Amino acid sequence: MSQTRLQQLLAFWSDSPEDSFLLFAIAKEYEKLGQLEEALSKYLELKKIDPNYIGLYYHLGKLYEARGAAQMAWDTYSEGIRVARQVGDQHALNELATARLNLGDEEDFIP
Repeated sequence: MSQTRLQQLLAFWSDSPEDSFLLFAIAKEYEKLGQLEEALSKYLELKKIDPNYIGLYYHLGKLYEARGAAQMAWDTYSEGIRVARQVGDQHALNELATARLNLGDEEDFIP
């Protein structure tokens, strides 16, 4: 069923490549299917075309964590915190700060 959903999302996105939500949904669908490289690629593409799409930072950070890339996760959460402050999204700010806190102490990540 998810493969069909992915195919539908890809078809919609080909008609609306500027739609950030569709690109995010595609990344999440790849993640659900265990296609983590594809998910990572779509998250990074979304970050490039719409860096204010605040939802991507939490999920991209979690993907980096799952891959054992703690520094990349820390950096992603930190960037997301900056963006959340800029756009005034307190809920996202709290989620990202908690995710970063759960990752470890700041001195483990700041040279």
